[in-house]
Amino acid sequence: MNTRIFAIICLLSIVFFQCTNQPAQKRIVAFYNLENLFDTINDPNIRDGEFTPDGSKNWDTEKYNTKINNMSQVIAKLGEDQSLIAPDIIGVCEVENKKVLEDLISSTNLSKFNYQIVHQDSPDKRGIDVALLYKAESFQVIDKKYFPLLIHDIDSGNRIFTRDQLLVKGILNSDTLNIIVNHWPSRYGGTERSIPLRKAAAELNRHIIDSLLNQNIHSKIITMGDLNDNPTDVSVTKYLLKEDENLAQPFKLHNTMADIYKSGKGTLYYKGEWDLFDQIIVSDPLIQSTSGLSLDTAVVFNKPFLFQQDGKYKGYLLRTFGGRTYLKGYSDHLPVYIVLK
Repeated sequence: MNTRIFAIICLLSIVFFQCTNQPAQKRIVAFYNLENLFDTINDPNIRDGEFTPDGSKNWDTEKYNTKINNMSQVIAKLGEDQSLIAPDIIGVCEVENKKVLEDLISSTNLSKFNYQIVHQDSPDKRGIDVALLYKAESFQVIDKKYFPLLIHDIDSGNRIFTRDQLLVKGILNSDTLNIIVNHWPSRYGGTERSIPLRKAAAELNRHIIDSLLNQNIHSKIITMGDLNDNPTDVSVTKYLLKEDENLAQPFKLHNTMADIYKSGKGTLYYKGEWDLFDQIIVSDPLIQSTSGLSLDTAVVFNKPFLFQQDGKYKGYLLRTFGGRTYLKGYSDHLPVYIVLK
């Protein structure tokens, strides 16, 4: 055989071998509570008065633009530790409307990623919503649906208008994912008194998940959000994960944040203690999968620039406001993400 032809064949064989043995591209799915991402315009239909130029926080265009820049800066950095660039999919909460999301994804830090938006105004009286952002070139949306959380005040019996739960079905790395974005009722009025509200949110979330698994036992599901409870609280362990029940393996859920919380880490710091309210929970097929996407690792993004570096509140999160004091910071929550391989 001609020496030159032989060399070319050998080179092509090496290239083919290397290409076919490359690990599949890893993907990031993240969640971030953006803490009061409000525009400056007074909407008479919601309680947004404090986030206006005439409101108690003197919320103006300069502060709004700083907030957009700060939030987009954090999102762009998610995955750096894994040598990955920005999440392919990110669930967010505490956003006022679609316009603030459009400003976020068109910011200097994020515009190059071509993020798209899934959003719908919620019935929450403050006007804060959940939404999903995704890179159009890596995730293709098939379907989306919002599920209202119907809960009522314990004393008056009146409905409490709170955030819907968002379900988005799509294709990532040629694999079908079902993603649920949550923002469960807060602990306002006391932790114990508000437990039934988060139980109800967990039950709705579990109903959505079981419906998906009943349709397809191999469904790959990611439910994530600010649950306003820790991984060890009853709303999560009993009502969402159903750890006290003898579930068939495919119906089991896995909390990717549980071990992180046990290690003493969290996503928000209050009165000297860490809570981990921001959680990402996956269905068993993402753990046991022998083909397509599977869970690689889970991360709390806790870089030093997100913390106050000095003063009385050194070590606390550098949020936008501390009370009424403008701190020019980020959020009162740290973002979390998982890597899929």
